[in-house]
Amino acid sequence: DLKSEMNKTRKLPLKKDTRASDSSQEDAIDQWARRRKQFKDSKKCSSTGGSSINSTITEGSINSEDARSVDLGLYSENEDRGFYTENFHSASWVFRGDDVSPDNSPRCLSKRPRPVAIRERTVKIAKGTGSYPWGFRIQFSKPILVTEVDTNSAAEEAGLQVGDILIAVNGTDVTSMPHSEAANLARKGPDILTMIVGSDISRYPNTPRPTCRGYLHKRTQSAILKGWRKRWFVLKHNGYLHYYKHKKDEGKCRPLEVTKLEGAEIGIDTSLGKPFVFKCIPHAGNRIFYFCATSNQEMKRWLEAMDKAVHPIHQNHVWVDVTLHNTTLPPLAIKNPECLGLLHQLDRSKDVWIQHYCILKDGCLYFYATLRSTPAQGGLYLQGYIVSEQSLGSKRSVIELKPPSEEFKTFYLCAENVNENKRWITALKASINKWLPLHQAIQDFMNRPLEETRM
Repeated sequence: DLKSEMNKTRKLPLKKDTRASDSSQEDAIDQWARRRKQFKDSKKCSSTGGSSINSTITEGSINSEDARSVDLGLYSENEDRGFYTENFHSASWVFRGDDVSPDNSPRCLSKRPRPVAIRERTVKIAKGTGSYPWGFRIQFSKPILVTEVDTNSAAEEAGLQVGDILIAVNGTDVTSMPHSEAANLARKGPDILTMIVGSDISRYPNTPRPTCRGYLHKRTQSAILKGWRKRWFVLKHNGYLHYYKHKKDEGKCRPLEVTKLEGAEIGIDTSLGKPFVFKCIPHAGNRIFYFCATSNQEMKRWLEAMDKAVHPIHQNHVWVDVTLHNTTLPPLAIKNPECLGLLHQLDRSKDVWIQHYCILKDGCLYFYATLRSTPAQGGLYLQGYIVSEQSLGSKRSVIELKPPSEEFKTFYLCAENVNENKRWITALKASINKWLPLHQAIQDFMNRPLEETRM
């Protein structure tokens, strides 16, 4: 079955054999390569491209955008061949299939059956003050969807995300309930709103980790200044702990320090003879952080949030699993390909054209040595690429695959003749058009006014 096949599937390396030739792009590529090397020198690759970087770094040296950009997903010690996935893993994508007419915007996709893998989780939100004490908005739909989560709200701290599906509210199933009844159920309940929500892991491969914010006293280890200093701490969804001098500095100033918690050791500490003290020993480095909370309840809140950041749940994007499975199949065993045949790929490093037998399926171009070869040698994730016909050197008709950003690779392919090139270009454009960036899907989703309830 598919699951057993997936367990047998090896991880595929990245393909690194082509670059654009102009000097400006080479400079951009060199800069990108240096950034990636900085990460590779200080990380341990996991099955989802997760990294373990030095525990004490500044926001200037790394930020969340950098972390997403180098989340390569598929990695091996041999990088000469394999799957090139960078653009795919630098952003989230929604598969919208063959029907891409304007009348079927991403908001309408929930009405059409499509295979999804839902991961359920429990979210507990403490009731705040004001007219909207929980800080999120739900949409009139079945199932009920979360369409907005306020920044710095209790809902954000609990890990609720846009696109989550409401399954149960305070122990009552709401999957077939009107959203107004679900809202009343929440309002009449206790101050701790307990919800079971589901997320489509094709959009969110990894379980969101709750955020946590608040003042803590941090023990100063400086040789000059010793003692405890009150600081504003922010634990973010990505598992990084930021701290600032004051609460008002969050979002306005760079954090004084950033610490990655994944793999760290945390626990209560009694060695200092002070109540409500807990410590954190990051996985990388030999420094020990000591924190002091104002109460036992506050200490437990931080320890629970930190523990989830220390032990994150990693899982491949659904599409990665699908393509990994397809690589184990012979070329003609991939069902309903959009295009197939011989293509030559330009190897810029050697200035030679390498022949492959290629299969195009749902935005992925698989490379095989021959028609009878198994498994696939590698391939390209084409989400976001622009396809055009260009002339290159002695070849009058070449297929150019240009990425949306210069930090990614440009690929050049060539079929047996001009007509074959045109056939491939038409198929590539249609295949790429099956995917929509998540931010655009959410924007389209929000632009159509539907009845919503603020919570």
